Amino acid sequence: MLIERIYDEDLAQASYLIGCQANGTAVVVDGRRDIAVYQDLAAKNNMRIVAVTETHIHADYLSGTRELAAATGAAIYVSGEGGPDWQYAFEGTRLVDGDTITVGNISIRALHTPGHTPEHLSFLVIDGAFSDQPGYLLSGDFVFSGDLGRPDLLDEAAGGVDTRFEGAKQLFRSLQEKFLTLPDYVQVHPAHGAGSACGKALGAIPSSTVGYERLYSWWGPYLAANDEQGFIDELLDGQPDAHAYFGRMKRENRDGPAIMGERAPLTELDTDRVAAGLAADTLTFIDARTADQVHTGTVQRSLNIPANAAIATYGAWVVNPETDTNPLVLLASGQDQAQQIRDHLVRVGIDDIAGYVTSLHGLPLTTPTLIRPADLADADPAMILDVRNRTEHTTGHIPGAHQLNGGRVMWHLDELPTTGTIVTYCQSGLRNSVAASALRRAGYDIAELDGSYNAWTASQQAREITAAR
Repeated sequence: MLIERIYDEDLAQASYLIGCQANGTAVVVDGRRDIAVYQDLAAKNNMRIVAVTETHIHADYLSGTRELAAATGAAIYVSGEGGPDWQYAFEGTRLVDGDTITVGNISIRALHTPGHTPEHLSFLVIDGAFSDQPGYLLSGDFVFSGDLGRPDLLDEAAGGVDTRFEGAKQLFRSLQEKFLTLPDYVQVHPAHGAGSACGKALGAIPSSTVGYERLYSWWGPYLAANDEQGFIDELLDGQPDAHAYFGRMKRENRDGPAIMGERAPLTELDTDRVAAGLAADTLTFIDARTADQVHTGTVQRSLNIPANAAIATYGAWVVNPETDTNPLVLLASGQDQAQQIRDHLVRVGIDDIAGYVTSLHGLPLTTPTLIRPADLADADPAMILDVRNRTEHTTGHIPGAHQLNGGRVMWHLDELPTTGTIVTYCQSGLRNSVAASALRRAGYDIAELDGSYNAWTASQQAREITAAR
């Protein structure tokens, strides 16, 4: 048996290829939409992908299940659990608790493990050539290394009302009745790692075991004491902000993501054509450089999505394909980087890329406004906007700042003043540059705090030292 973990650092997301080496067949679990990585991996191991499945209706990225099935002819398997509101709208075999996918000598048994979502499945993997007992659990967003999938996403991003409480109770029961009934030696392979917004304290370790989580996870003592209320209270406390684009991912993944098919290589665009499209507002420009580079000058009304950071995540913060209909033009070093950026963007359903340019020459330019921390007290802005997570804001913030996470700001413009200058900041400036670019494009007068909260904190400390002398 072969188990390969394919990890996307951008979205902190893990998918898996499980293959039977005896007959050369494989299944992909929780695949993403840029599917070449799975096809290449299967070819490298002389395998055919014959089945594709997923643990649940994902919120943080667009599923590649349909894309991979269309490209390979693989059979689709999706959850049939969760009740009528959580049924997939596209063709595929429905799995319920106890159902099995067979790939050569390998059996993949579905376990209904609701809590993160009502329809959530985990997959027990049995290598029939070695044993008739399960050795591995693909836990999806149920159990992570050191944490659990959050039960409040339906409230935070999908329009639910107080579903978090029932979800937390379901997680407790799923742990009691499914996870903790497994042998301690079973290896646990989750769908996310550190940095994912699908939990509050995910570990960076790629896998764990049932026994290790039973003994050392934060939730273990609550299960041992059968303390459901204590478990619920700690689980729900301090969950990070959910990105607003998660609601769109939920809808598209339930209904069935569009199949892209074979994609032609991106081409370099003529500068005059791009300038004309920008003037007519029929194109949107994506500056993929770092925040420091953007601050030296960028295209007017452009969006900053740094290519060396979380492209998919930040792209979904500032581009909503349901309302933003312009094709995108990428600023990239060349075709390879442009196509790499495109691969990341399609993971969150941003598909309409017109092409790329390699220079700003001939395009309408502007220089973003920055304000030094030392000048902030005298600036009298209409609002100081903290685009960090609420947990960061609670730990420390600029006095009087309004907190609105960068992943939610474009969906909550009603919280912002319509006149006057808004000074924005994050921790170091990266997230701030992304959010500020979107607000400028939307017509707001934005000044970015130079160096963001780190610089402001250093400035305050320097003032205190000077005053103490």
